[in-house]
Parts: sequence; C-alpha cells; structure tokens
Amino acid sequence: MKVEVRNLGILRQAEFSLGGLTVMCGRNNTGKTYATYALYSFLDGWRANMAATEITRIADRKLEELMRGGVTRIDLEEYVQNIDELMRELCKSYTKSLPSIFATVKERFQETSFMLHLDEDRISESTRSLSFERVHRGGRKRPIFSASKTEQSMDLEVSLLVEKSEVELPDRVVKRLIAEAINEIVFARFLPKVFISSAERTGAVMFRRELNLSRNRLLRQLSQADDNVDPRELLLSSYDEYALPVEDNVVFARELEDNVKRRSFIAEEYPDVLERLTEIVGGEYKVARGLGLHFTPHGTRLKLNMGESGSAVRSMLDIVIYLRHKVERGDILMVDEPEMNLHPENQRRMARLFARLVNLGIKVFITTHSDYIVKELNTLIMLNHDDPHLKEIAAREGYDESELIAPESVKVYVAEKGLVRLDGYKKKIRCHTLTEADVDPRMGIEVRAFDETIDKMNEIQQDIVWGGRE
Repeated sequence: MKVEVRNLGILRQAEFSLGGLTVMCGRNNTGKTYATYALYSFLDGWRANMAATEITRIADRKLEELMRGGVTRIDLEEYVQNIDELMRELCKSYTKSLPSIFATVKERFQETSFMLHLDEDRISESTRSLSFERVHRGGRKRPIFSASKTEQSMDLEVSLLVEKSEVELPDRVVKRLIAEAINEIVFARFLPKVFISSAERTGAVMFRRELNLSRNRLLRQLSQADDNVDPRELLLSSYDEYALPVEDNVVFARELEDNVKRRSFIAEEYPDVLERLTEIVGGEYKVARGLGLHFTPHGTRLKLNMGESGSAVRSMLDIVIYLRHKVERGDILMVDEPEMNLHPENQRRMARLFARLVNLGIKVFITTHSDYIVKELNTLIMLNHDDPHLKEIAAREGYDESELIAPESVKVYVAEKGLVRLDGYKKKIRCHTLTEADVDPRMGIEVRAFDETIDKMNEIQQDIVWGGRE
C-alpha cells in the first residue's frame, strides 16, 4: 500500500508505503500528524465512502437478470482490472471530506490531493483464491438473498432465495448488498481495519465522565429545541473543533464498558503480551459496568480512578483495552507519540511490544520523537541474525526471539524539508516532504534528526568539561 499526498497541511508533496512497522519521525510541525490522520481517516471510512458514492456499482442488466431469473454472476476481474480507477474515484471523494475530518475550513484543502495505490497483481491473485459466502435475511428467519464465490473462480454468484413477490426488496437495497460483497472480496484484505491512539488520548480518558455529561446535555438540548432550531446545526456546533481521530478516541474512552465485552486473540493465545503491557503501566485496569474504570498498581489493593493515577496510566489505557479486547489479525494500530509520559526504560519496552505485534500479524504505525524507541528498534533489527555472538547477547539481555524484527518489515520516514521535483516542474525545489530513511540489516535505522541533536549535546557537554583546560 502506497500513499501519495499533495498540499496536505505543510506537506507540499510526499509519498510513503506501509510496512509491518511504519515509523514517522521529524521535528514539530513538519506534517507527521497530517499524514497520520489522513491515512487513518481514509482506512476508517472507506466502506462508508464507497457505499455513499456507489463506486463499485453493478450494471442494470445484471440486476434485471437477478430479478427475472433469480440468479446472476458478476465478473470480479472487471473490478480488479480497474482497481486504479476505482481507487482514484474513491480518493477523490475522500479528499472532499478532509475539511470535516480535520475540523477546519475548506480553503485549507482546495489544492490537496490524497491518493492510495494498491497492488493489482496481489489483489488479483488473492481474489481468485478466496472463497466467500454471505446471506441477507432482512429480519426474517429464512434467508432472502445470498452472494457467494468459490476458490479459483472470479465470479460472484448472486441469488434470490425467495420469490420476488414474497418480499419487498428495493433495487437500491440489492445493489448496495452486492456492492458490499464486492468490496469485502476485492478490497477488505488490502484496506484493513484501523485503530488510532492519538496524542490527545490522555485528555479523552481523564474527562470521559465529563464527556458523557456533555453528551447528555446535548441530547437534552435537542429534546427541548423548538421548531426554529436545526438539530444538525446544534449537534455539529458541539463537535466541530475536533479532528476525526481525536473524536474517535473520545468515543472509545466514553464507551469503555461496551469495548470490554469480548477477549481478543491476543488475550486468548498470547497472554504474555498483555503481561508486558502491565509491566509498562505498572498495574491492571479494571472496567465493569456500574463500577466504572479503575487502576490497581502492582503489589497493592488500591482502586484508583484516572484522576488519581499517573499520566502513563492514562496515556496507555486505550492501547491496553484495544489489545486486550478488540484487536484482530491484519489490523493496523496507529499510535501518535507512544513515548508520551513514559520513562525511557518503558519506551524501550514499547518498541519491543510493537515488534512483537508485527510478528503476530498486526501492522503498527507510529509517529515519534523518541530516540529511545528508534534505538531499541535498531537493536531488534541488528539482533535478528543467525549469529552465535548475537544470540548470546540477546539471551544475556533478555530479548526473546519473538521480539526481533526483520529489516524488510520496517519502513521509516522523516518529515523534513528536502529537494523534491514537484508535478509539472523541471527542477527540484526545497519543500516539506517525507524522506525515507535507510534500514540496514546490520546497523539498523539511520535517523539524522536524532543523531545530530545528540551529537550537538555531547559536543556542548564535552566543551563544558574540557574546554577551559589547557
């Protein structure tokens, strides 16, 4: 998956690809958050966007064939071959929604473009080998509609399972159901589910009760509004100052009791991952309906609310709840500044946790200012070799093989000013972009921004200690 952006926030022109682990570094106000939020919002809303714009529409003759004869076959190869055009149409529609996603004025995005590219060959091969079956009951005991595909076939077979006279099934509903099946078969495995932990997560957790009060107050205002008040305007005026990822964090924090009803595959199969998380936060979260949320530090019987708990406890809450209860294989976990409120030792532990998640089939995307996280990732890359000396170091320092990460799984980008040949320009100009950093199997990640700062600090301190001596 490759993303290209033009005139997105401060980013004039940039592109980046997703690895198993994707890291974005750079100074403040260089475009990392814009790139992160834009990708998150696209992946979070692509199904709804496709449904609203009817991008994967079917031919009217296919609908007529279904209604007349009770069955039709749709060639999925047509959609795979036109994948670039379909994605271009989807991204164009998505770009129009960026002002509302970032909660700002339309003028900021008048010249913005966002384009996501998928690998047509991989999609074709994957689609051909996939088996798929879905039925629609329409609230009835007996299914009224089915869509299925067998392995090694590119045909989607759509069938009416009842006589048309038996049930009211509008054409638009049938078209939508077929489009949803096409989207799941062709796109869903390459546009995975995504969860974000934004930099505002601590506030969302801290004030989750107040946010509930705000919601209740808003509902009361809506119920009491007279005919001259537009309910939509009242609703939007209460939430139009928050970017979509921040709003989603607020909703997640507010609905914790509902988010803990099931256990994730990590909780069932890899409890040691959750144990590592409790080591980082120094205790256990408990969420119970009626009793609310509390935190118990290790070695105590205390039950602390979020106001009584440390900042690290608040900043880690949504990550822990997501991994314990929500995550699925193939998901993307996005974390904005995972180092926030964490001691350097715990920043190193977070790097090892991310590598473990990648090895379990979860993609991880982070933005960071932490040299500790990047250096620890370097260690995990450099130790990932079949070398007796390296294995001895790994064993001595407590690194598990499941935490080591392959360099080809890691993509690192630095948000900075660089020379870019803009579309339509003959010469390169210096502007804000994303520069891909080298990931060397033996030396790890090269991030100049961190190294230059550390070298400068060392130089100053050496001058302080030795500069005045002859």
